[in-house]
Amino acid sequence: MTTAVPIVLLAVGAIAAGAIAVLLFRMLPRAAFAVWTCVLFFVPIWVGANLGFYWAAITLLTALLIVVNWSIVPLRAADAWVASFVLVVAGLYGFGSVDLASLVAAMLEWIIPYIWGRVLLARVDTAWVTTTISVVAIIAAALAVVEFVTSFNPFVLVPGSGVVYDTWSPLQERGGLLRVEGAFGHSIALGAALAMSSAFVVATRWRLLPKIAGVLIIAVATVLTFSRAGLITLVLTLVLSTFLIAGVSTRFRVAVAAAGLLGTAIVLPIIDTVFGAAGEEAGGSADYRTDLLVLLEQVQPFGNPGDWESLVSGDYYLGYFARSIDNALVLTLLRYGWVPTLLIMAAIVCAALIAVRRSTRNAASLAVVGQLPSLVVVALITQYSMFLWFCVGLAITWANDATRGGARHPASEFLTEPSAVPALSAPARSHPQP
Repeated sequence: MTTAVPIVLLAVGAIAAGAIAVLLFRMLPRAAFAVWTCVLFFVPIWVGANLGFYWAAITLLTALLIVVNWSIVPLRAADAWVASFVLVVAGLYGFGSVDLASLVAAMLEWIIPYIWGRVLLARVDTAWVTTTISVVAIIAAALAVVEFVTSFNPFVLVPGSGVVYDTWSPLQERGGLLRVEGAFGHSIALGAALAMSSAFVVATRWRLLPKIAGVLIIAVATVLTFSRAGLITLVLTLVLSTFLIAGVSTRFRVAVAAAGLLGTAIVLPIIDTVFGAAGEEAGGSADYRTDLLVLLEQVQPFGNPGDWESLVSGDYYLGYFARSIDNALVLTLLRYGWVPTLLIMAAIVCAALIAVRRSTRNAASLAVVGQLPSLVVVALITQYSMFLWFCVGLAITWANDATRGGARHPASEFLTEPSAVPALSAPARSHPQP
């Protein structure tokens, strides 16, 4: 009896704390998004709970915030593609053509963050989203630099789910050097997330020096992941966002171009040395990604191809690829089939096409465009998957707000470039879209 009382009190306290958190998340949507971003960047994927199946902390929080901040938003073509994918995959699961693990993975890692990106801007303005992601990403990048210098990753000390922890907590090396990964469980995931974040840093209305400093910190951290995908997508994202986002000053563009040329001259020899020292590991990694294409022969129109892992195709034993398929497109094809893959990829294409028009172009859409090459060389792993799909949903909502004149910008004067602030005597005019 004496033992039961404290347990009951703890349960009541937990329920009360949860209720207060829900209330605060509803009343303070900006703070709620700041918390979400911090969890995304600083809470490892192995922190979570088994509720029927494994829910990572970021997934639980995202689902909660969707419920708490639910708002009706205008539907777009991407929503139809996503809904069609969900219905088709759910039907295939009913017929046994898609397994439960694949169904759950799609719902938790893709659909939930996509919905969060779609509803967020009904409660939080684009200025806060841009600034929050930028600040948190810069802090994460700075911690990654410290991780490289000290060869110590504090996030691996965080306990969590056994299988997930065992999969993602081991640190990696390349050429005898630590590949930084922060709380993302893999250097590729961190590199890709930082590359996406760079578009938001460029879109901020900060002064020249803080903005350049933020971009440089993110660039250095991405280099220290020693991930080819991270480096390529960072360069692509920075080039696109620097020269395509409206309102970016000429001074910043010139500074980024100069820093890029200087950085390339410094970084290329370092990268060449590291990959040269890695030898067969780096070369084998590249060859492996090419070899994966043999799996396309197993793809079905609907559902998975069954026991493909026991087959031999030409000189390849396909079971060799079962442990890891570092190609998001191929893995999606194998899990769901050609038709469902086309449906879900159409949503990503919709987000990317938003970047074509100046009137709808935004940081999230350019972040998605920058990641398109990575979809055929890396898998959607850990928080990187959720961040990408959040950006897909955010890009679509942001574009809709822009066409209605609803996009808003930071009001912070101490970070705003003087040239971007209209004089008090000038006629009122709207700021250019970020």
